[in-house]
Amino acid sequence: MSDRIRCNCRSCTFRGLMGPAVVITVGVLFLLEQTHSGFSFGQTWPVILVVIGVVRLASALAPMDGHVTGSSAPPPVPPVSGQVPPPNPGPETYPRQGQ
Repeated sequence: MSDRIRCNCRSCTFRGLMGPAVVITVGVLFLLEQTHSGFSFGQTWPVILVVIGVVRLASALAPMDGHVTGSSAPPPVPPVSGQVPPPNPGPETYPRQGQ
């Protein structure tokens, strides 16, 4: 698994449901078109926009209790024994533009 810290607040949880909600909506719209219910797939974009808006509104209105802010950089990986880490080039090792 990843060492990345994940936020479990309700706002981030709703935001994470955006993709599945859109995929399920598109699937239902395809099903409606196949059943010949008078709904054509060309009319789907307003429905998809409404679903995206509802998920974003739910995310904005949800409490952010326990929200994890910022992403900390992962700790540096120690070099394997016998390997020398590459040198860290400073700004003076690069030629300046126009000179």
